[in-house]
Amino acid sequence: MGKPTGFLEFTRTLPSKRPVAERVGDYREFVNRFTAQQAQEQSARCMNCGVPFCHSGCPLGNVIPEFNDAVYREQWGEAYDILSSTNNFPEFTGRICPAPCESACVLGIHQPPVTIEEIEKHIIEMAFDKGLVQARKPVLRSGKKVAVIGSGPAGLAAAAQLNQAGHLVTVFERDDKPGGLLRYGIPDFKLEKWVIDRRIALLEEEGIQFRCNAYVGENTGLNDLFREYQAIVLAIGSTIPRNLDIPGRELKGVHYAMDYLKQQNQRVSGSRIAGPDILATGKQVVVIGGGDTGSDCVGTSNRQQAVSVTQFELMPKPPAQRTEQMPWPSYPMTLKTTSSHEEGAQRQWAIATKAFLGDANGQLCALQVVDLNWQKGTDGKPAGFEEISGSERTIPCDLALLAMGFVSPQQAGLLEALGVELDARGQVRANEQTYQTNIPKVFVAGDARRGQSLVVWAISEGRECARAVDQYLMGESVLESRDQSILTNI
Repeated sequence: MGKPTGFLEFTRTLPSKRPVAERVGDYREFVNRFTAQQAQEQSARCMNCGVPFCHSGCPLGNVIPEFNDAVYREQWGEAYDILSSTNNFPEFTGRICPAPCESACVLGIHQPPVTIEEIEKHIIEMAFDKGLVQARKPVLRSGKKVAVIGSGPAGLAAAAQLNQAGHLVTVFERDDKPGGLLRYGIPDFKLEKWVIDRRIALLEEEGIQFRCNAYVGENTGLNDLFREYQAIVLAIGSTIPRNLDIPGRELKGVHYAMDYLKQQNQRVSGSRIAGPDILATGKQVVVIGGGDTGSDCVGTSNRQQAVSVTQFELMPKPPAQRTEQMPWPSYPMTLKTTSSHEEGAQRQWAIATKAFLGDANGQLCALQVVDLNWQKGTDGKPAGFEEISGSERTIPCDLALLAMGFVSPQQAGLLEALGVELDARGQVRANEQTYQTNIPKVFVAGDARRGQSLVVWAISEGRECARAVDQYLMGESVLESRDQSILTNI
């Protein structure tokens, strides 16, 4: 414990940000690093609880009190060793994780929780600055070859762990550069792509091979993979977006959020853009969906100089604080105001879009909407709604972005060719013990198995799947499971 009275002396403080007027003029990250004093004070707030619920709140089981203590003592090598023992990519989670660990922080019962996410980011960036992050090449090779299909966070984590276990790993990515969702789903102002490139270079130095523009099942033969590799990991994500099938859906100006975000990421990186440009410049934008993807659309639209940006949410406005239905240490569904919202957006809750309205040229010009009245169930949660009579109206809109989540991985092509079993939701069926599909030597991890989720969960899935693959190949695994890590460090 860094300082026994730290939580009494210091309050929660976040790093400074570049001013809104400045940051909306570019796509660079705008959250600054902690100063040395801030890092020490924020780590001092950690109470090193007898039962550290932050461990269980983190899908990776990060050893949080211990690395907070090391940060307080400015022992950056120790802090980095502790953090990297459970998290392959702290530079990603330190930037884009919603920090469920902080929701489980014991201090958070009566005070604002410890700034775990920012401390994590500070540790890894200090480690890079000090040259502590070096490629770790396996001492021995097993001779076993593993193919990982997909280079998002789950695929990268599985590849990194399997490589450390001594296997020869090749990652197949259908896009032109590795990173998956990290590269083409998350805006640069939240995660600049040099951060990904820096990590990919390390993974390559460690011995992992990346094959980009390799679409398995189309330009890369599936049978070839079965012949050459002793195990195959599917880390293809949940990529089929939820549609809004209402009148006018075919109008020009109605697009899926991910198509919009991917295009802008391609512009920033100088990559080729497929299809017609989707731009918010000079338009009245409505983002349909209140989650993180919708928030990313808001931030991107503001940077493209939209005339106005409005975000719709079907559900009622969440409470500002925990309720009886959101007891600590569960992750609370409270009101979240992101940095993109700070930059300017009108937010509307409990509203449904009934139709897209267009002009004579088939161009979107308005939305027909209606307000909703939500009823609460016996558990206090929204249980159903009815439309409010007389609230139906039209709202001007030139660009509608559908950000309502994802329903399943793409089944046509690879999954159909493999013949893997799917669950009732359309995800690839596999349990959390073996991560193995019904097809021999084929495993699955990440959103393709568990459904749309967080980057931190994808990394956890990749790590756990890698352990299962290692055990399948060798009869036992040298890789530590999440549960083993938690038990070891309590």
